[in-house]
Amino acid sequence: MSLERACSLDEVPADEGLAVQVGDVTVVVARDGDDVYALQDLCSHAAVALSEGEVAGGVIECWLHGSCFDLRSGKPTGLPATEPVSTFPVEVRDGDVYVDVASTLNGVTPS
Repeated sequence: MSLERACSLDEVPADEGLAVQVGDVTVVVARDGDDVYALQDLCSHAAVALSEGEVAGGVIECWLHGSCFDLRSGKPTGLPATEPVSTFPVEVRDGDVYVDVASTLNGVTPS
């Protein structure tokens, strides 16, 4: 794995995502309880930053059209989005969040 430091865990709000640049990819880091996830920060339905949406119940919502994406799988849980977004490996060490954008967990290539 090629993990890069993305942010401090303290920077990630409990109810919304945090946009961070990791290598060539902008990711949204989000929390669901004690779990931390990283997804490509781009709705698959419209070119809108997912980091501007709310996080609740294991999903992140695109603020523009209301599509929600599962934090674990990147799959949309409702219309209008029908395609998943990339999900990336995450590791939390010593209060910092590390993300590997060289590989995806769900096989979806970042756009």
